[in-house]
Amino acid sequence: MTDINKTFDSLLVLQCQSGSKKAVPILVKRWHAKLCKQAYWYTRDLEVSKDIAQDSWSTIFLKIGTLKDANCFGNWALTIVTRNAIDWLRKHKKEIEGLDSYREGNANVIEDNDCKSQNDSELLRSMIKKLPNNQQLVLNLFYIEEYSIKEISDIINVSTGTVKSRLFTAREKLKTILKNKNHGK
Repeated sequence: MTDINKTFDSLLVLQCQSGSKKAVPILVKRWHAKLCKQAYWYTRDLEVSKDIAQDSWSTIFLKIGTLKDANCFGNWALTIVTRNAIDWLRKHKKEIEGLDSYREGNANVIEDNDCKSQNDSELLRSMIKKLPNNQQLVLNLFYIEEYSIKEISDIINVSTGTVKSRLFTAREKLKTILKNKNHGK
């Protein structure tokens, strides 16, 4: 994330902390999509991720006065969403397991037909989806969202060593998947 965006966000946070109602919709507009995307990485359900993000906004604005460093807003907000998403997963574990088994049964038929017409970036995205969720999340935060390893560690509440390990393992698995895909042609 660029320093200009971080600075602007921290100014908005400071305005929210001082009671400004004008800063709230701007902050929501800047961050809502990212919070939804973060929740989606866990839930794999668009509607549920929107609900989690909305609930998280309630928590964020309720506790924004306790945020000591306004520059840390992004990590702090993503951490709240992550914890809410994990809580949701715990509560709905049985439902999710049933859906996953259904999806796995139908996914192979769809993937075989679709892979033939995909371009390279779509192919890469489909390969990434084959990785475990925790590795997908770390790849997304590191390469797409451009967070540092330390920031990712704070967001998903694991050690920096775990983040590095997940990144390394994800890269190695992607290499293997892509090599096997190329040898199959």
